[in-house]
Amino acid sequence: MSVTEPFAPVGAFAHPALFYGDEYEYLAGTLPFVRDALAAGRPVAVAVPEENLRLIRDALGEDADAVRFMDMREVGRNPGRIIPAVLRAFADAQPPGTRVSIIGEPIWAGRTATEYPACVQHEALINDAFRGADAAILCPYDIRRLDPQVIADAFATHPTVVRAGSGRQEDSAAYAPADVVARYNLPLPPAPDVPAFRFDEQSLSETRHRAVGEAARLGLTSPRREDMALATAELVTNSVMHGGGSGSFAVWGEDGYVVCEVRDKGHLTDPLAGRRPVPREQRGGRGLLMINLIADLVRVHTGPAGTTIRCWFAL
Repeated sequence: MSVTEPFAPVGAFAHPALFYGDEYEYLAGTLPFVRDALAAGRPVAVAVPEENLRLIRDALGEDADAVRFMDMREVGRNPGRIIPAVLRAFADAQPPGTRVSIIGEPIWAGRTATEYPACVQHEALINDAFRGADAAILCPYDIRRLDPQVIADAFATHPTVVRAGSGRQEDSAAYAPADVVARYNLPLPPAPDVPAFRFDEQSLSETRHRAVGEAARLGLTSPRREDMALATAELVTNSVMHGGGSGSFAVWGEDGYVVCEVRDKGHLTDPLAGRRPVPREQRGGRGLLMINLIADLVRVHTGPAGTTIRCWFAL
């Protein structure tokens, strides 16, 4: 049995994980998915790391011209950007009533331990973001190189799984995406010993200028310094408006990044906050989405006692 496109009836959402062990299994799992969709006249996007992008493109031959290819290392460096700027952006650009087929590989062996919690939460949240959508999203996992815990988490974030070596498709008995979102809502590692500055409504402008100054001192150059300034302004403004009226922020350097952290007493109750597109006619509600679009990584820990949001910007 080969991996084919309709993992669920047309009109229903499908989100299978594809477990592969080598290039042959990768192509055996992905090519039929793409070709079946193209044969049915459906729009297809492939967002995977560049080396796998080449594999699929070369194997498709002339059919590759009908596929939208994206390097996931670029478009999905921040996992919080993938749903709004990759998956939903492609799906929402199609005519109403069009079923879309997407291959998305957000977790690869080069992902760091810092990035991984945001990656696995992304995989869990796809199910809510596309609930009821006419779409199929296939997520490949390299069982040779990924940690066993990553594979175990894939069973929890995908309702069905496909083992490319055998072509066998099965329901996942461990499927529990809400549990995964909660389990990886972890307190962030302690910040280094750097000053934490308090802010309130009267000091928003001062806070933004202080953040820019710290970023410049750490070597962040334009235009990334302006991006970090914009993210900081949005975070501290949200804290004042929705997080108890005040908070604290800190900026430091870490492994080739400038990191900005904002803490307040608010509680984010919507796990998809900042990960869903905002209707054009809606006023407001774009702050966290914008931060996900411009930062290289965003990590969030939230609970009744407060929220911490940490953003990374590459030097």
